Amino acid sequence: MSKYLDLDLIEINNLLKNKVITPTDLVLECFDRIEKNKDLNCFITLNKEEALKRAKELEKLEITSLTYGIPIAIKDNIVTKDLRTTAASKMLENFIPIYDADVIKKINDSGMIIVGKTNMDEFAMGSSTQTSYFGHTKNPWNKKLVPGGSSGGSAAAVGSRITPIALGSDTGGSIRQPSSFCGIVGLKPTYGRVSRYGLIAFASSLDQIGPMTRNVYENAVVLNTICGKSENDLTSFNTKEDFTRLIDSDITGMKIAIPKFYVNDAIDKEIIDKLDSVVQILKSKNCTIDYVDIDYIDKAVPLYQIIAMGEASSNLARFDGVRYGYSYEDPENIDDLYLKTRRFGFGNEVKRRIMIGSYLLSGENATTYYNKAMAIRNKMRNSFLDVFKNYDLIIGPTATTKAYKLGADLDDAVKTFMDDILTIPVNMAGLPGMNLPIGFSNDHLPIGMQIIGAPFDEAKIYQLGSFIEKELNLDLNPGGDTNE
Repeated sequence: MSKYLDLDLIEINNLLKNKVITPTDLVLECFDRIEKNKDLNCFITLNKEEALKRAKELEKLEITSLTYGIPIAIKDNIVTKDLRTTAASKMLENFIPIYDADVIKKINDSGMIIVGKTNMDEFAMGSSTQTSYFGHTKNPWNKKLVPGGSSGGSAAAVGSRITPIALGSDTGGSIRQPSSFCGIVGLKPTYGRVSRYGLIAFASSLDQIGPMTRNVYENAVVLNTICGKSENDLTSFNTKEDFTRLIDSDITGMKIAIPKFYVNDAIDKEIIDKLDSVVQILKSKNCTIDYVDIDYIDKAVPLYQIIAMGEASSNLARFDGVRYGYSYEDPENIDDLYLKTRRFGFGNEVKRRIMIGSYLLSGENATTYYNKAMAIRNKMRNSFLDVFKNYDLIIGPTATTKAYKLGADLDDAVKTFMDDILTIPVNMAGLPGMNLPIGFSNDHLPIGMQIIGAPFDEAKIYQLGSFIEKELNLDLNPGGDTNE
């Protein structure tokens, strides 16, 4: 089997320009890798026939971008015209969208080739990709472990080197946490940086689509492709910049903050030790490293539970068995249709969140809980912004633990939120945050750190991330040893 997909994007692009290889070669190699790694269960739906057709079309055209002809995997809550989109739920098991999400249009315009839709936690509700109606995804570093979630299929696809690029979505850490577990770079952009039009909504004030890649530079290249204002998404912003522009720029003298909450006793010692090693590298470059307090950051999880579940209950009300998606076949009346459709169409985790969210938004509870949570959320965001008045970036661990065993605490309703205790504050504040691999545990599992920027400061995140990446020079290819 060829190994062109192990090369970086610049090397692949040169081979394509010199006609040493074709987009078809890359697509065929990608599907060979999907078959070889099918036990990882990264994909829900494959797109082989259309991908090969697309590759043949591209061979007749001029190469216009660095991502031209590159296979990409798409999280299955991003709608793709004429390609099944399920959100990993029975509710949408046979849903074929009639339009493309905004990011899909940009992906197609840049010449990337969609090879399939990746597995995920149902409706993005979970942190281990174990709530999927289509079975769990395995971690490419050890198949007995979870890949993280909810973008676990995308993280495993990139981590196992099936595809160089994938898209995920991040509501409370769903790009960054699985990226940490699978040893890849994953960015949650600033809220509004990327259009959410065509993303099946979980919590609309928190959701954001972002790139998942093998390295920092390629992540910046993909963000260049997918960002921008859309007339279909009023929360999106008209931003135009080259996110690679600060990569390789000197970081000497950069001022960096570490929230004290991000180095507490609940975090695995191996993770803290790896972060400390990075801190020493930064200090050797005369970077200022200070430990700071951020107001209400310790309350981020309960705030998230109120806001995310309230918004989820509202967003998922559209799945009623009438308009589209699964519909219970033999209802006694309309109320029975709603009841049975949702009982049998949704999984347990989704039903749990809808019920709690509906309670939180009912009557006076909306004022007591949701509105109050939003007010405290704004105070926490302002505290983050105050830190950025004096510091360039914030760093800390991405996750409190390494990847854990499949099936562990699956019925624990609290654990799925606590897995994201370090990532949730970034969504609450609408900030950009990126996972960067910084080493391995004693049992050779990836460990990641989080780099957080001020609003729309992704380029500075990439600047620091690229420096650390080159200093560490890690081998992040799990290869064939997946500890079956």
